[in-house]
Amino acid sequence: MAAQPDSGHAASGPLAAVLAPLTDYLAAAREAVRARVVGANGRADARRLDAEQRALHALAWTATYVQALTELDRWLSGLAGRGALGQAESLIGAIGAGEYLAQIVGGIPMSQSEFARPADMGVQAAAARLAGHAAVAHAIASGNTLANRQALHRLVEDGASVDESLGDSDLDMIREHMRRFARERVRPDAHRWHLQDLLIPDEVITEMAALGVFGVTIDPQYGGQGLGKLAMCVVSEELSRGFLAVGSLGTRSEIAAELIAGSGTVAQREQWLPGIASGAVLPCAVFTEPDTGSDLAHLRTRAVRAPDGSWRVSGAKTWSTHGARSDLMTLLARTNPDEPGHDGLSMLLAPKPRGRDDHPFPAPGMRGGEIEVLGYRGMKEYEIAFENFAVPEAGLLGGVEGLGFRQLMKTFESARIQTAARALGVAWDALDVARRYARERRQFGRAIGDFPRVHDKLSMMLVETVVARELTYFAARARDTGKRCDLEAGMAKLLGARVAWSNADSGLQIHGGNGYALEYEISRIFCDARILNIFEGAGEIQAQVIGRRLLD
Repeated sequence: MAAQPDSGHAASGPLAAVLAPLTDYLAAAREAVRARVVGANGRADARRLDAEQRALHALAWTATYVQALTELDRWLSGLAGRGALGQAESLIGAIGAGEYLAQIVGGIPMSQSEFARPADMGVQAAAARLAGHAAVAHAIASGNTLANRQALHRLVEDGASVDESLGDSDLDMIREHMRRFARERVRPDAHRWHLQDLLIPDEVITEMAALGVFGVTIDPQYGGQGLGKLAMCVVSEELSRGFLAVGSLGTRSEIAAELIAGSGTVAQREQWLPGIASGAVLPCAVFTEPDTGSDLAHLRTRAVRAPDGSWRVSGAKTWSTHGARSDLMTLLARTNPDEPGHDGLSMLLAPKPRGRDDHPFPAPGMRGGEIEVLGYRGMKEYEIAFENFAVPEAGLLGGVEGLGFRQLMKTFESARIQTAARALGVAWDALDVARRYARERRQFGRAIGDFPRVHDKLSMMLVETVVARELTYFAARARDTGKRCDLEAGMAKLLGARVAWSNADSGLQIHGGNGYALEYEISRIFCDARILNIFEGAGEIQAQVIGRRLLD
């Protein structure tokens, strides 16, 4: 049986009539792609997977859309069940369903120039049956219409809000607190930090620590709040809505803490988790190398035992976010040169002194410099060269060599859900800024938001952000069950990153020429949004992983 997300949702809401034929279509697509890539032994063949990559990725995007519509239906059903389904929410459901169904049968945008079409998977006949299904045809014809987009735009302009309650008073309160902090302490200065390429000020980090940002999911016995990934999603989303880098600061601590809590020894947990939870210890990840990228199996940085038992690290790393101001590196290195693949890798917990802009790496055996980037500023990116850099003997994560890749893999689900949540924040930010500009900017005697091509964009930005939000929350809930959820996490990241970029692009277009000026915030949001489809698994890598899992 091929892998598929466990939605735990019996479709009974407004989209129930289209989800049944849609599920049948996905099953047909899965079997068609399977027939192309599975060899005589019944397993996917590596060469066939490469040759049929377009089909595999089309399957991944199709499955992501099906799950997204399932979660949209779940959201609408929940609202209806508690009497909170308003006109705005109903319009979002109709527009979202109509548009995504039309794309499934016509072509799903994987990028600006690549579309996943039924023909790529060899299921044109199944797609024609889906498009001809009465409920599907009605949803497409009556969903994403000009009248619906106009109605949604007018409702929002008249003050209507879209329900965002999570059905949990604690989570709703966390959202309120984080949104207020982002609005009052982050938003006013975010663009200046970006333009001047400044680090997020220490006093802002101190306030974040006081709010508990760095210990959201850490066990209370180590000073954390012991909350789940859904709570972390809300925190990341709201902080990233103020500035992506601020939302990402929590991610540094989240992933390091998960590595240590899940794979560390008792002594390592006791040594590091309290400081991470309090914000006293700021961690960074040091995984990527200049010539390997996502291909960690060919990682070359070496760590060898010294006579005193410590580890000595030599090699080159790149794209270390927040590397200079951090206190602890989670450092992936090869400790067994006789194992050329993943089995030779180990994770090291490497303490280091904080650096300064003029001297970023004051520790012996480390040198490096800043990588200048378009966006995602506020923490800075670094390349680092290690030469006989010392790591304490007790720094081997878990105390066992050769487990580094497996230990890292355990965090990939959370990291990708985190990225999806950060993408939501960026998507909301783009919508907020674009809507405000569309209200204030006047051309030809009226606000530009009155023009159909402008409010079309604003309506679709809202619809897609809500759809991506529900898919992200679904993945977070799946992670909180403790079950494997790499499929759900991958889907959330894949769609969330695309929606953030689409919103930023549409927001800049609404600004016209002003959007290209550095003084306008949308230029920063545009640059920030672009990275989301690259880190934590580029879109192409993500689609490959999802497609493979669907065929397992």
